[in-house]
Amino acid sequence: MTVSIRPLVSSDGSAALALYTELTYGPDATDLSAFDAVLGHAGTQVFGAFESDSLIAMVTLHVLPNVTWGARPYALVENVITTSSQQNRGIGKQLLQHAVDHAWANNVFKIMLLTGKERAAHGFYESVGFRSDGKTAMVMRRL
Repeated sequence: MTVSIRPLVSSDGSAALALYTELTYGPDATDLSAFDAVLGHAGTQVFGAFESDSLIAMVTLHVLPNVTWGARPYALVENVITTSSQQNRGIGKQLLQHAVDHAWANNVFKIMLLTGKERAAHGFYESVGFRSDGKTAMVMRRL
């Protein structure tokens, strides 16, 4: 079956929340208004991969303004998820590459992402071109 990729819209919210819930170790994602807020944020797009009419993967791309590097923006990739039943088919890689291409088309000078150590996804991200040897990620959380 052919996979199509497109930006998500508000009417994709329920399917997106199901994927967010599959991604996170935290509480279930249930707030459609939070999804709409992400979609409405300037510089942000959520891309989805669909098989037939089913959302099977998604990625969030934030293109953010910047002062350095000639005032070129930078990008942050978040919430990369392929539903467990569709993993290892190349869908996530195709979708992530779509987001990367979109970022480059917006003249970003770098694309960043964080991945959890326990997820064992480093090889996946490296296969798309990300490297972990150039920066150290640090995170502060308030739960």
